[in-house]
Amino acid sequence: MLGKNRTALLLVDVQKGFLEREAAGERRNNPEAVANMARLLGVFRRNAMPVIHIRHASTNPNSVLRPDRPGFAGMDEVREIEGEAVLVKNVNSGFIGTDLEVRLRSAGVTTVVIAGITTNHCVETTARMAGNLGFDVRLVADASYTFDRIGHGGRRETAEDIHAMTLSNLDGEFATIETTDSLLAALETSAAA
Repeated sequence: MLGKNRTALLLVDVQKGFLEREAAGERRNNPEAVANMARLLGVFRRNAMPVIHIRHASTNPNSVLRPDRPGFAGMDEVREIEGEAVLVKNVNSGFIGTDLEVRLRSAGVTTVVIAGITTNHCVETTARMAGNLGFDVRLVADASYTFDRIGHGGRRETAEDIHAMTLSNLDGEFATIETTDSLLAALETSAAA
């Protein structure tokens, strides 16, 4: 059961640089993902539950997520407000090079709800590490997305297939896979208990 005082929302790499990739013609899945992130964020804020924004500060000189580029900023729909932590990382996991684990443990958080971009990179890595650290991880499938790519051996892989395989790899071992609706219903049930 999700506890109001023990559950935190982690928004991973919800940055404007990914909008630049879309504008450049890259295809993604889950067109409602950012709207679903905003729904989650609204509920967490209304219930005064912890929210942590994680941003990727790329060290790649060509990346749209470099801290000196406009793409580093958070997307407007889910941008942080005063009092919400923004942690900056340089690798895939939100736990490496940040005080994320210390923040969660000192706040008494036992469950982390994870949403963000991209499913198969920083979202997955953060979820795996959270699971390994003993947190109850709830990855919100329709509040995360990824992009088509050319995979190993030159095969074209769709965002939908990559997303689905990532969720399959995580489900039951590192995380419980949720939808926005199922997660919000679980929070509501928890609040009523």
